[in-house]
Amino acid sequence: MRYWIVVLFCVLLLVACSGNADSTPTAPPSVTLSPEAARGKTVFSQNCGSCHSTIPETVIVGPSLADIATNAETRKPGQDGRAYLYTAILQPGDFLVEGYDNLMPATFGKQLTGEDLDAVVAYLLTLE
Repeated sequence: MRYWIVVLFCVLLLVACSGNADSTPTAPPSVTLSPEAARGKTVFSQNCGSCHSTIPETVIVGPSLADIATNAETRKPGQDGRAYLYTAILQPGDFLVEGYDNLMPATFGKQLTGEDLDAVVAYLLTLE
């Protein structure tokens, strides 16, 4: 008799658990970054993340970069987003965002390797 009670309990437990699995919302799949963009995310975190957020409407010191890939395309007429980002990093005083002072160091061209700079730009281009 105990055997059948244990079996019945297990069956009821399995039915209860399987019913909740279908109704539990799941997070949308995350974007898989290329190896270069993943490296750029790390470099960004180490060098840029203390001043720039990647969360919309979140200001630390500089503007949020949450949708920089989309915005970079329209910031400077005649210049694509990639060129805009390189210039904004290497010569930050050239493209100040309205409402922000020129506080970004202009030394990243000397501090970052060419590969690191390329990786950061590749990462930023994923932030749409």
